[in-house]
Amino acid sequence: MVFRRILVIQTAFIGDVILATSLLETLHSSLPDSRIDVLVRKGNESLFRGHPFLSEVLVWDKKGGKYRNLFKLLGQIRKNSYDVVINLQRYSTTGFLTVLSGARMTIGFSKNPLSRLFSRRYPHRFENGMHETWRNHLLLESITQAPLQKPRLYPLEDDLQKIASLQEEPYYCIAPTSVWFTKQFPVDQWVKLVDQLPKSHRIYLLGAPADGGTADELIRKSARDGVINLCGKLSFLQSAALMKGAALNYVNDSAPMHLCSAVDAPVCAVYCSTIPAFGYGPLSAESYVVETHAPLTCRPCGLHGHKACPEGHFACATGIEIRELAALAARAGDV
Repeated sequence: MVFRRILVIQTAFIGDVILATSLLETLHSSLPDSRIDVLVRKGNESLFRGHPFLSEVLVWDKKGGKYRNLFKLLGQIRKNSYDVVINLQRYSTTGFLTVLSGARMTIGFSKNPLSRLFSRRYPHRFENGMHETWRNHLLLESITQAPLQKPRLYPLEDDLQKIASLQEEPYYCIAPTSVWFTKQFPVDQWVKLVDQLPKSHRIYLLGAPADGGTADELIRKSARDGVINLCGKLSFLQSAALMKGAALNYVNDSAPMHLCSAVDAPVCAVYCSTIPAFGYGPLSAESYVVETHAPLTCRPCGLHGHKACPEGHFACATGIEIRELAALAARAGDV
């Protein structure tokens, strides 16, 4: 079969979309003449601004009339006459788009409620520590035998210019928040780390506009100067470019970790309630994972985390050694 036009669907959160770029890289490396499009939820399309080999970015606005926009999107998909639709999502709405896409081949995970109507379906298993990029890569079995590629994003020249003045001195980046409370290293713990990091480096706090309050609290409680709140001031691609140049990036098990993977930025991932064995760990060449060494029977307490610690003690976070985190600043660059 000739694959002239391919659509990849990933309408989940930012981190999931970033990891899906691994699949885009593999498709492009093995099928350079194919037109590749991607479908994401509204808000994530800026990840692909100026992407060098994507032809079109389709956007599903889930908030401004979710189902009305879903049917509008279906019309656009059918009009594009795809040869292949690859669905990374495991929900019925994207299954609906896949089944009715009109594509000659439809591929997805068997967990999707409509997967029995796909041309090919594959299991999505959390076993043996398999990374999510590998789970996604399995969907390409009937298209190409090309090797797995790493996730990748492409900051543009204007992104680099935007952050140039921030890179005049050595620096660390910290992304202190997460959508899920139990994935987030507590503010008071971040403060202890900030106060132990070398004073020769600036510290940039990264996140969305809504994270600005947490960053301000961290700065207020810290005893050191040179901590700068950049939450809401940089785009995804600008944040990724800034992280690329950092001596080290400290992140939770959340989207900023995947931003680091996509630009091969040095990263330390702090794991609280979740574990790397779920398959969403860092992929940068210089990667560290720090977690509690205590044998907690309650950890992990879930795949995505919770709004509060189910046991009330949050020992998976408070038990993490600050000195272990701080020591990595001295090691950064030696890998």
